[in-house]
Amino acid sequence: MGAYPKKTFINMIRAAENVQDIFVASRKQLAHKKDGDPYLIIELMDRSGHMKAVAWDNVKTINEAFAAGDYVEVKGNVVEYRGALQVVVQKLDRIDPADVDARDFLPATERDVDQMLDRLVLITQGVKNPYLSKLLAAFFGDEAFVDRFRAAPAAKRMHHAYLGGLLEHTLSIARLIQAVADHYKGIDSDLLLTGGILHDIGKVHEFSYETHIDYSDAGRLLNHIVIGVEMLEKKIAGIEGFPENLALLLKHMIVSHHGTRDFGSPEPPKTLEAVILYYLDELDAKVTAVRAFMEADNSDDSWTSYHGVLDRFFFKGKPDNPAPE
Repeated sequence: MGAYPKKTFINMIRAAENVQDIFVASRKQLAHKKDGDPYLIIELMDRSGHMKAVAWDNVKTINEAFAAGDYVEVKGNVVEYRGALQVVVQKLDRIDPADVDARDFLPATERDVDQMLDRLVLITQGVKNPYLSKLLAAFFGDEAFVDRFRAAPAAKRMHHAYLGGLLEHTLSIARLIQAVADHYKGIDSDLLLTGGILHDIGKVHEFSYETHIDYSDAGRLLNHIVIGVEMLEKKIAGIEGFPENLALLLKHMIVSHHGTRDFGSPEPPKTLEAVILYYLDELDAKVTAVRAFMEADNSDDSWTSYHGVLDRFFFKGKPDNPAPE
């Protein structure tokens, strides 16, 4: 435990309260009012979520006290603005990372990481194609890769956005593939399973997650699809005689798994295996994101608040007047 034990988490904060605690200042932006006076917008984060903070007074002093990504102790009062809570900052001080417990600030999977990794590796050992088997062994025998793979998040916000999220999402995809691969004719189950396990490998370098989850320089400049293809090519180069056509099909699964160019895929899925992977990836991401959104809604209402990205409310409970049988 650090010298400054955390007592107040963002999901505990309510309007009209005073707050004084430590958060990660994940982002800051200096802006100006209509009269030209500056004010500072800050995004505060801890393992429970994120919220906006605004400094109207002593802006120069507060702005110079910290950088984005720092741990900061914030003192202020909580107000509601346009339906969301925000902290009006009265005082802010940078805190030495050695004085905090990083586990208070980074959300993490609730599942056992070692068990998930063991289960995924066991699934990889069921791949019969000798080249694909060697490829998976090359990745999961690479200690540096595995260390990052077991810790990395799968996203910054939308789904599996926590430490261990990438491993959790990948295991889920592998299990879904096992459930459906034999349902359709003409599917190369080894190719589908290998592509499913490797489709997001670029995320081990797309994100940084020392104090908060954000995009790395490589993530912003290339994104995980390009990074993943590069990683795949390097491993394939170390496997003598790896079929060129098989490598091409695997690369296609990585570049097409977002479905359309509008959502980041250079090409849409053009093989049966790529089509299945796209829909299973979409299913797992959406179900996980919606479930997390519903669980985070603390109201007693039957419906959640409005989800801006998915453009809808979600139903949490039983209908007041169920339809007659």
